[in-house]
Amino acid sequence: QGQLEESGGGLVEAGESLTLSCAASGFTLSYYAVGWFRQTPGKERVRVAAISRPGGGKSYHEDVKGRFTVSRDNTKNIVWLQMNSLTPDDTASYYCAAARTIPDLHPGAIDYWGQGTQVTVSL
Repeated sequence: QGQLEESGGGLVEAGESLTLSCAASGFTLSYYAVGWFRQTPGKERVRVAAISRPGGGKSYHEDVKGRFTVSRDNTKNIVWLQMNSLTPDDTASYYCAAARTIPDLHPGAIDYWGQGTQVTVSL
């Protein structure tokens, strides 16, 4: 059925920027809140950003506030995560996920997960 796919990860130096994309197929992403999560080996997956449907509400983890921006284009079924001023602590696999509302954006209530894209930030 429906799928999410992340893209845009890569290797960058500290202080640089990346923009990740989350594209939906098989369902209408504009009907869902979308969250961005990241995970480092040996640690729990943590939500870093979220956007409501149709896009008026946003939330961010304290570690990324002021540096990351989540946005969406509902006509294209795409959500982006703009990441500025990256540091090595941002190195992780980044995943997008869809749920009915922002409060549902936790692993037990998420309807769709992407497979992840790797972001590596070097010194």
